[in-house]
Amino acid sequence: MAEKFIKHTGLVVPLDAANVDTDAIIPKQFLQKVTRTGFGAHLFNDWRFL
Repeated sequence: MAEKFIKHTGLVVPLDAANVDTDAIIPKQFLQKVTRTGFGAHLFNDWRFL
């Protein structure tokens, strides 16, 4: 079972967009992994490298 989330200490950034498509959050080419870890480097990949 995953550890309970208590407090976030990282950065919080506003996202000025409505109805964000799930493919924008994690593009499909990065969903080929078997494990559920290591996705952070690919978050909003297509938006970050415009």
